[in-house]
Amino acid sequence: MARKEVVVGEVGKLMRDSKHIRNMAIVAHVDHGKTTLSDSLLAVAGLISRELAGEQRLLDYDPQEQARGITIKSANISLGFDYEGENYIINMIDTPGHVDFGGHVTRAMRAVDGVILVVDSVEQVMPQTETVLRQALKEKVKPVLFINKIDRLINELKLDSKGMQERFIKIINSVNKLIEDYGPPEFKAEWKIGVEKGNVAFGTGFNKWAVSYPIMKKNGLNFQELYELCAAGDHKTLREKAPIEEVILEIAVRHLPNPSVAQKYRIPVIWKGDQSTVHGKAMMECDPNGPVCFMVTAVQVDEHAGEVAIGRLYSGTVAKGKDIYLAGQFKSEKLQNVAIYMGPDRVLIDEVPAGNIVALIGLHDIYAGETASEGHMAPFEQIKHHSEPVVTKSIEAKNPRDLVKLIEILQRLSKEDPTIRVEINPETGEHLLSGMGELHLEIIEYKIEKERGVEIETSAPIVVYHEAILGESPELEGKSPNKHNKFKIEVKPLEASVVKAIKDGDIDDRTKGKDLIERLIKAGLDRDEAKKVICIHRDNIFIDATKGVQYLMDIKELMIDAFSEAVDRGPLAREKVVGVKVLLTDATIHVDPAHRGPAQIYPAIRRPIYAGMLMAKAVLMEPKQKLFVNAPQEYMSSVINSIQGRRGQVLDIQQEGEAVAVTAKVPVSAMFGFASEIRGASQGRAAWYYEYEGYEKLPDSMQATIIAAIRKRKGEPEIAPTARDFLD
Repeated sequence: MARKEVVVGEVGKLMRDSKHIRNMAIVAHVDHGKTTLSDSLLAVAGLISRELAGEQRLLDYDPQEQARGITIKSANISLGFDYEGENYIINMIDTPGHVDFGGHVTRAMRAVDGVILVVDSVEQVMPQTETVLRQALKEKVKPVLFINKIDRLINELKLDSKGMQERFIKIINSVNKLIEDYGPPEFKAEWKIGVEKGNVAFGTGFNKWAVSYPIMKKNGLNFQELYELCAAGDHKTLREKAPIEEVILEIAVRHLPNPSVAQKYRIPVIWKGDQSTVHGKAMMECDPNGPVCFMVTAVQVDEHAGEVAIGRLYSGTVAKGKDIYLAGQFKSEKLQNVAIYMGPDRVLIDEVPAGNIVALIGLHDIYAGETASEGHMAPFEQIKHHSEPVVTKSIEAKNPRDLVKLIEILQRLSKEDPTIRVEINPETGEHLLSGMGELHLEIIEYKIEKERGVEIETSAPIVVYHEAILGESPELEGKSPNKHNKFKIEVKPLEASVVKAIKDGDIDDRTKGKDLIERLIKAGLDRDEAKKVICIHRDNIFIDATKGVQYLMDIKELMIDAFSEAVDRGPLAREKVVGVKVLLTDATIHVDPAHRGPAQIYPAIRRPIYAGMLMAKAVLMEPKQKLFVNAPQEYMSSVINSIQGRRGQVLDIQQEGEAVAVTAKVPVSAMFGFASEIRGASQGRAAWYYEYEGYEKLPDSMQATIIAAIRKRKGEPEIAPTARDFLD
């Protein structure tokens, strides 16, 4: 314990000099060796023994992480190091590689300025490698590369030193192509990876050694000697000549930016406020004496401390007792404590200045993406997750007495992981839990039962469908039940470029006024329509295209509520509506407020929207996954048959040596039970990964059957309504 107290004291001092701070995340595809690499850095900081580094996986401290051997959530740690006689602090986040937990990576990107991209030398650049690198580049987070597990090239692929170097060049070129395609234009050349640049290292995290060009020159090690020692299995000598932590620290210090440098180009990406304001200037300068500007990137709920907000402090200094304003809730709260993370331990500290990753205790009802500041400031850009919940389960407490406790647990879990969606089915009263995939939901169920002690019953997985339209509707009239109010409405598909801008987070419900109009026009919406948008609800837009209608502003909020309700539960199967533009073209509104209450306005707006959607050829959209399967060549036909038997579309087949890589697009609904089938088809020798690929139209032949099944499950009549059912 004494060592940890010393470490905390050292870290507290180092946090004051922003030039000696590095905020970085370790990112990679699942099983490429992130957490093993993290262990070596913890060892040099004195938090674990060097012998256990690579085996202890300290940052996988969740029991499920240890049991499954994968990282499920991001883990934060602040480490003090000495490099060339100067002290540095690294605020590090170890992130998950599995696609189901990609939301943790997205949120971690807001807190860091650089990433160490870990790539398995045998598996090379995999789907999730691309995804996490794209996320980093979008947020202007600088990458460096570590090629891991290079002993596998000798032991498994039997490569000679020339073949090994060719493999490294291939991986470096793949990473550089991604930087060329997705990197910020002004940094593409500077951020590219190169051996001679010194921003790429290769080694083996498990055996605790690594080399880079500068380290090889410094330690008098050539590639042939490295190859021979590795081939002989003499990792001890390599460890003595080139310890992994020395290489990684050298790359982090020399090639990743400090907060004072990074914030100058990152703030305009993540904050669209006025840079000439007090808050704007302080963040651009990473000023510890300016007002507090803090962004919450993760929330942990602690039984004793309550909600703990973890995130990046862009300006000011946080200390116990400070008043902090929460932009999302329009209220101020007093900080009870400030802390830093040492892996599983949260350690209290007196104060933390700008440029660091820190935990704030005492803020209530917070969420990832919240803006916390001293005084009012424009909020940070919303954190936009790259995939969305596609699998749902109905969840109930076995014992009715546990119902209240279950609701509390679900609320708490959805705070800690915003990619979970929890809602109550109004027809049946059951709780619906949606997640990124089967594994995601399995982990949540485990947490509820084993960690929180509530026994639950769950349904079989249900796929989340969406409703969309293929065409346009004529102008339709909706009348209120008392016939005193009339609304003329048209329904059209929303421009695909506008839908993309909303999904990418360029436009959201927090964008207002001229800024919103300019962003909509830039995204491809007609200028006249952009000026008249009164509501954006998920991927749908409501436009007031009327002229001179009396009393319209009096019922504006009721119309917005009715529109939101309509697109939350579409006419076909009560699923969420996407990509729809609703235009209010004319209206007649009663002079007496008593005749235009919610009971009159809601149906008068909702019913013509439903009728319009049905006339505009409403269809169900199903979620798809991009599937990647690697298997020995002799199992290729079995793998392809298995994919095609699940309505999968094979996109690409690549052969390398005796292995075959198949890329396919498969509906999520057809993926249940795929794991056991593919193991059988390949006798356990296939490796597979998948990533979210968005929604596509369900085949016409399946529309009626699936709609009927969803309606039956929701307690609705099985036959879908027609437009006539919604018109008076």
